[in-house]
Amino acid sequence: MGALRLRSVLALQVLAVLFGTISAFAQDRPVSGTSLRSISIESETDATVWIDGIRYGKTDKTGILDIKTLAPGSHTLRLRADGFKEKTQPLTAVQKGSVKIPLVKTTDEAELAFQEAERLAGADRDKAVAAYQKAIKLRPTYSEAYLSLARIQSDAGNFDDAQKAVAAARRLRPGLAEASAIQGRIYKDNGEETKAIAAFKRAITEGKGFQPEAYAGLGLLYKEKAEGSSGDFQAESDNYDESAKNLKMAIKQLAGAPDSIVIYQLLGLIYERQQKAKDAIAVYEEFLRLFPNSVEATAVQSFIVQLKKDNP
Repeated sequence: MGALRLRSVLALQVLAVLFGTISAFAQDRPVSGTSLRSISIESETDATVWIDGIRYGKTDKTGILDIKTLAPGSHTLRLRADGFKEKTQPLTAVQKGSVKIPLVKTTDEAELAFQEAERLAGADRDKAVAAYQKAIKLRPTYSEAYLSLARIQSDAGNFDDAQKAVAAARRLRPGLAEASAIQGRIYKDNGEETKAIAAFKRAITEGKGFQPEAYAGLGLLYKEKAEGSSGDFQAESDNYDESAKNLKMAIKQLAGAPDSIVIYQLLGLIYERQQKAKDAIAVYEEFLRLFPNSVEATAVQSFIVQLKKDNP
């Protein structure tokens, strides 16, 4: 594997656990390349769109986001745009084509502070933390603000503060799967492997089997265990198997959402390390069917070419 690809993979390991809020109430949605449908969300400019709690992206300058990989069945649609009240509504199993979602302006100071924190999160971590804390002060029951605060504090290595924020969210909403998934991330990043596994598994239970963030977290954790097996080939094999199993479940539940782009590539890499060329090729080919225009498509195509060359 070339140095460039190795650097890309290392970046993916970080990105794969950073995808957005996962709803504890979403339904398991199997992926099928022949049954995915397309919809077009029409709303405000730069509105963030979630389906079943999974982030699909933002609307463009015309207020439109095209989604071409929506799984069959009914879903829950959620939109948020700066200066507007967040809106959630059902998406029926038969809806397709254009779906118009008008948003209403908000003067809620807590919601506006939360939106400011979300804008700042990628630019100024300290200011984002302050904005999340302001939102919580204005609305002490703002569980989503607590969870977002926990994520950004964990990313900064402030694990104790992150745990306190998660605990506050759990008090407000007992049994919240996302809180347990974030807690699993905190434990994993802090080197507390056993606690991380328990938290991720608890998240899956609380989500009634649906928690792609937790499955992705377990996949990454077992991948790292395999890489640190220190010559114990059986342990390495077992951990890679466990990693692949969890990443496959994350992909299945993400059902073509953009976050699955990084998971596909990690799963393919694991199969390559296990010398399972056919499985790796199958993963990469499915990736190309779902994301033919992604920036990674050319690189993934080259992986397939090299695998076929090495395994005639």
